[in-house]
Amino acid sequence: MRKIVILLMGAVVTTMFAMARKVEITTPGTTLLLSAPEGGSLKYLYYGEKLKATDVKSVIEVEKAKNDVYPAYGLSCQREAALAVKHSDGNMTLDLRVAGVAEKKETDYTLTRITLKDKEYPFTVDVCYKAYSTVDIIEMWSEITNGEKKAVVLNQFASAYLPIRRGNVWLSSLYGKWANEARLCEEPLNPGMKVIKNKDGVRNSQTAHAEVMFSLDGKARENTGRIIGAALCYSGNYRLTIDTDESDWHHFFAGINEDNSTYNLRSGETMVTPPLAVTYSNEGASGASRNFHKWGRKYRLANGDKLRKILLNSWEGVYLNIKESEMYQMMEDIASMGGELFVMDDGWFGDKYPRNVDNSSLGDWVVDKRKLPHGIEGLLAEAKKKGIKFGIWYEPEMSNTVSELYEAHPDWVIKAPKRDLVLGRGGTQVVLDLGTPKVQDFIVGLFDDLMTKYPEIDYVKWDANSSIMNHGSNYLTADNQSHLYIAYHQGFENVCRRIRAKYPDLTIQACASGGGRVNWGVLPYFDEFWASDNTDALQRVYIQWGTSYFFPAIAMASHISATPNHTTHRSVPLKYRIDVAMSGRLGMEMQPKDMTDEEKDLCRRAIADYKEIRPVVQHGDIYRLVSPYDNKGLASLMYVDEMKQKAVFFWWKTEHFYDQHFPRVAMAGLDATKSYRVREINRIDKKPLAFEGKVFTGEYLMANGLEIPYNFDLDWHKRTDLCSRVLYLEEVK
Repeated sequence: MRKIVILLMGAVVTTMFAMARKVEITTPGTTLLLSAPEGGSLKYLYYGEKLKATDVKSVIEVEKAKNDVYPAYGLSCQREAALAVKHSDGNMTLDLRVAGVAEKKETDYTLTRITLKDKEYPFTVDVCYKAYSTVDIIEMWSEITNGEKKAVVLNQFASAYLPIRRGNVWLSSLYGKWANEARLCEEPLNPGMKVIKNKDGVRNSQTAHAEVMFSLDGKARENTGRIIGAALCYSGNYRLTIDTDESDWHHFFAGINEDNSTYNLRSGETMVTPPLAVTYSNEGASGASRNFHKWGRKYRLANGDKLRKILLNSWEGVYLNIKESEMYQMMEDIASMGGELFVMDDGWFGDKYPRNVDNSSLGDWVVDKRKLPHGIEGLLAEAKKKGIKFGIWYEPEMSNTVSELYEAHPDWVIKAPKRDLVLGRGGTQVVLDLGTPKVQDFIVGLFDDLMTKYPEIDYVKWDANSSIMNHGSNYLTADNQSHLYIAYHQGFENVCRRIRAKYPDLTIQACASGGGRVNWGVLPYFDEFWASDNTDALQRVYIQWGTSYFFPAIAMASHISATPNHTTHRSVPLKYRIDVAMSGRLGMEMQPKDMTDEEKDLCRRAIADYKEIRPVVQHGDIYRLVSPYDNKGLASLMYVDEMKQKAVFFWWKTEHFYDQHFPRVAMAGLDATKSYRVREINRIDKKPLAFEGKVFTGEYLMANGLEIPYNFDLDWHKRTDLCSRVLYLEEVK
C-alpha cells in the first residue's frame, strides 16, 4: 500500500479495541469528548476546559451528539462537508461508520486513531488526534485510504472539522500584503460563510494566515475569557471555512485548498492531510498564544530550546552591491557592538551572469570573485578573526531565465504546456518544479555542496520571492496536473527534511518576500522567520503584535534598521527602533558605518542588555497588555519566565500629540506573592525614572502598573516624538 504523506508528524498505532462508546482525549487543561459507537457515526460531544470524571459521565448522558466529527458528502448534501469523493463507478456518496479505535501512549503525547469505513466501498478514513501531555494542544488530521481497485477522485479533503456553539463568538484572524503582514482583524461571526484562503502556491502567509482564534465571550480580551485557537500546519495553499448556517453552530473546516487541486487517489494509496493544531484557554487570547508558543518551542520549531544569536544582515545596508571590503567592515562593526553573527544577503553569486540586479543569476550558486576575490573562505576567516559567526543568503527554489541553470534545464521550471512562461520578479524569475525528484536532488545537492565546502557557515537565510503564476508540470502526468500545488509542497518538505537531517544544528531562516512563510508547516525545518521586509519600527509594532498571536518571539526576527526607513520613509528615534526589535529575536539591518559614535554606543549597550534579558524574551510566556489595534495611542506587552522570577515589560507610543492622555498599564503574569526590583533597559533620559531600582510586589504591579512618562527627558535638540520603554523586573528574595 502506497501512502501519500502531507507535512505530518505522527506515529503508527499498534493496538485496536472495538465497541468504543466514547473517546476521551485530554491534555493537562482540556478535554475533547467524542461519541464513537461501533458501526455508528462518529460525533462531537464536547471540547473545552478539562472535565472531571463526573462531568464526563453526565455529558455523555445529557448532551445530544449532533455534529459528525468528519462530515462526508453524499447522504447529507445540504451541509458543508470535510470529505467529498467520486468513486471509480461514478458514485459521489460516502457513508462512513466507526470500525475501531486505537490508542498509543508515548512519553509526551497520546495518539488516538478512529477508523471510519464506508458501508459499501473498501474506502476508509482514519481520524487522528495527537494530544500532548505537557501543553494544551491537540493536533488533528485525517488519513484517507483507497482500497478500491481503481482511483478515487478526492474533491474535498479537509484536515479537520470543529463545531463551535453559536453565541457572542468573535473571530481573530490575520491579513495583509507585502510590507504590511499579519494585520489583526477582529470581527463577530454572523450568519453566512467566512473563508480565509491562500492560492500563492509557494508563500502562504503574506495576504492571510492559516491560523485563527475564536473568542466565545465577545470580542477577545488578552488575559481573560474563553478562546479556541487553531493553526493549520501546512506550507502550501489552504482554506479555512466557517459556515454559520441555520443551526446553533459555527462549522469550522480547515485543510488544503482544493481549488484546482483535485486529487486522484490511486488504489492502495493513503493521503495524510496536514495537522490542525487546536488549543483552548480560559485566559484570553494571550493564554491561547502561550499554549501555541510552548508547544511550538518544545515540539514544532527547529532548535526551539536554543537561544538565537544577535546578528547584522547586509541587505538594507548595501542591497545587491556586495563588496568584500564592506563585508569585512560590517563584520568589524557588529563585532565591536557585541553582535554574534554577520549575514551576507543577496548579490554574492553569479559567474556568466553576475547578480548585480534582481533579474538574473538565481540557480547559479557560485561566488562572484569580482565582488569577493577571496571568496567565502575569506569571509569565514575574517568572521573568525572578529570572533563572530558567518551566514549567507540563498533562494534555492527559484531561477531566472537569465541564468546558466535555466539554459541547461528549461524543463525544470513550472510552466503550462503550449503556453509562454509567466515571469515574476525582475521580469525573469521562474519557480523550479519541486514536485520533480531531480529538482529536489539538485537543491539538496547544492545545499550539501555549500555546507561541505564551507562547514563553518552558521546561518542560512532561505528566501522565496515568487508565486506559482502558471499551472503546469513537466514531471506530472497529464491526468495528474491538478496535483501540482500538493506535489510542490511534498517536494519542498522532502528537501527540507533531508537537509535538516544532515545539518540539525545549522540556523535556517524562512524568508519569503518578507513574511510569506510564517506557518507551523515549515518551522520544524526552520529556526526562525523574517516577519516582514518592512523594518519601520512603528509599523513593526503592529506586524509583530499580530504575529505573536501564534508564533513565539524566539522565531520572530526583528531588526534595528536605518532612518528614514527604506519602505515607509518614516524617521523613528533609534531608542524606539531598538526597543521594538528587542521584543523579538534582536538583529540589525543597516550599514553601521553610516551611524554616529553615539548611535553605535547606544546599540552596544542595547546588545549587552539584550543578552541579559534574552532568555526571558525568547523562552518566556507572553502577556499582551494593551493592543495597538485598540487605538489608545500605545501598545504594551511583557514576557515572564517560567518560574516568575524575571520579566521584561515593553511600552511603545503609537501616536504623538500635544496634551496626550494614555491609560496606565497594569502588568500580568507575575507572582502576586513575590517582590520585584525594576530597572529600565536602554535608558537615554538625563535622569533615571522615579521607580528605577525600587521594589514592588507582583500584586501591586498587576493591579496598578507603573506610571510611564510619555516623553523622554532630553536636551531640547535631542527630543523626539515617539517614546518607548523597556523595564526589566527581577525577583527580590
